[in-house]
Amino acid sequence: MGWKDLVRLMLLASLWGASYLFIRIAVPQLGPFLLMDLRVLIGSGVLLFYAFILRRLPDLRRRWKQYLLLGTVNSAIPFTLIAASELYIPSSLAAILNATTPMFTAFVAALWLKDPLTWKKGAGLLIGFIGVAVLVGWSPVPVEKKVLLSVAAMLAASFSYAVGGVYAKKAFPDAPPLTLAIGQLGGAAVALLPAAAITFPSARFSALGIAATLGLAILSTAVAYILYFRLLKDVGPTQAMTVTFLVPLFSLLWGALLLNEPLGAGVIVGFLLICAGIVFVADLKPGLNRSPARARPEKHSL
Repeated sequence: MGWKDLVRLMLLASLWGASYLFIRIAVPQLGPFLLMDLRVLIGSGVLLFYAFILRRLPDLRRRWKQYLLLGTVNSAIPFTLIAASELYIPSSLAAILNATTPMFTAFVAALWLKDPLTWKKGAGLLIGFIGVAVLVGWSPVPVEKKVLLSVAAMLAASFSYAVGGVYAKKAFPDAPPLTLAIGQLGGAAVALLPAAAITFPSARFSALGIAATLGLAILSTAVAYILYFRLLKDVGPTQAMTVTFLVPLFSLLWGALLLNEPLGAGVIVGFLLICAGIVFVADLKPGLNRSPARARPEKHSL
């Protein structure tokens, strides 16, 4: 990985890490449904404009039902659960919990795709969920009913991402990442529209909330996907996957610097255990990355 790719990787991680900050700021004003619908509407619009510039506008009509299902499972449901959770837990805690997605993916792939659940992956799952227990039980956030429900919602969001990721691999094996992203976000926008319309009258708009919403939709969604596509092309999916480890770090940084969110020993230990679990589950092997030219593009969901 060259230095330009490294810069792109760090910028991508900072943008995805900032998404939790933007959600934490905007969700009390707009509510989970409206905020997430605005995120996917604006994000898909920017990506469509990007595809138009590249002359790669996708034809989504033929498989609109599959894109609607993908958008519901891989964006609408997890995005809304994350936003609802951040009404009661810090953005950094939400980001670390969301890092369990690769572990849930290994479990779902074993059940759905018959992908062998090796002892190494099983050990990774165990280590990762011990990390979740440490993170929640040893967190500076008071452990109460709303917090526990928010943690459960975050884990459900990670599970939904896992199901969506496996479904995308099964239903769209050869679809370009840009087409998948536009189809997924467009499907999510349609799925969220009824709930967003119902909750719209209770929304409160402020300059800070609008800025956070635009940052979430444009920077942490559309621009982040464009960066990720470039990384997939230049370095391949294995090295691009290292962004999984960096996103929670940037979320911790943004939360501590801009929202004064507390950092405790449990947060650090839990995060390290979850990272160790991801290493085991993903079976990462330094220096054995697949050739970018031959690697199948994969999609990251955040």
